[in-house]
Amino acid sequence: MKMKWKVVCLLAVFILDVLCVKAMYDSYSDTKNTLFLPADAGAEAKDKVREQFSGSNQIALTFDDGPHSVYTQRLLDGLRKRGVHATFFLLGENIDGKEAIVKQMQADGHLIGNHGYSHVQMSKESVKTACEQIEENNQKIEKITGVRPQYLRPPYGSWNVELECTTNMSVVLWDVDPLDWKSKNTKKIVRHIVKHVEPGDIILLHDVYSTSVEAALEVIDTLSKQGYTFVTVDELMID
Repeated sequence: MKMKWKVVCLLAVFILDVLCVKAMYDSYSDTKNTLFLPADAGAEAKDKVREQFSGSNQIALTFDDGPHSVYTQRLLDGLRKRGVHATFFLLGENIDGKEAIVKQMQADGHLIGNHGYSHVQMSKESVKTACEQIEENNQKIEKITGVRPQYLRPPYGSWNVELECTTNMSVVLWDVDPLDWKSKNTKKIVRHIVKHVEPGDIILLHDVYSTSVEAALEVIDTLSKQGYTFVTVDELMID
C-alpha cells in the first residue's frame, strides 16, 4: 500500500513539474518578441519609429540615395515579381528626370520617405539649413505623389534633438547594415544580412548599385524560405 502511494506521489510531482515548465514557456513565448524600450527611449530617434514590435517574423527592407534610372527600376521589377513592399528614402537631388520611377514606387505600394535634398550630415549643418533641406525634398516628393512624406532617414544616421524642426515626421534608422556601398559584393552583402537579421529588423541598403539590388532580391528569396515576411517600416509599428 505504501509503495502504491509513493508511486502516486511521484507521479503527481512529475505532472506539477511539467505544468510549471509549460507555464514558464508560455509566458516566455508571450513576451520574447516584444520590444521593451528603455526609460529614456524618447531621446533615441530609432525608438520613435519602433515603439513596439508586432511579434511576427516581419522585417523591413529600406533603400537609400535613389532613385536611380537603371537600378531602381530593376529593383522595382524584382519586388513586384515577388509581391514584396519596401521603403525608399529618396534624395531630392536625384529625383529630377526620374519622376516616373517615383510614381511607380507609389503605384506598387512602396513607402516613400525623405533622405534630405542632398547627402549632407545634417547634424553638422545649421538647424535652418537642415530643415530647409528636409522641407524642399518633402515638397518635391509631394508634388509627384500627392502625399507628403511622414518618414525621414537623415544621411549617415546623423541626427540630434536640435533638429526637431520636423516633429511631424518619424526618424527611421536601421538594425542591419551590410555596408553594401563599400563592398559592392553581392554574396558578401547577402551573407551579412542572412547571418545577422532578426524579426522586427530594419535592413539598410542602397538602390544605386547593381550589386545591392541583386543582393536584395536574393535576400528576399532566401529569407522567405525561412519564414520571414517583408513589410514597409510603418507596418512594423503598432498603432
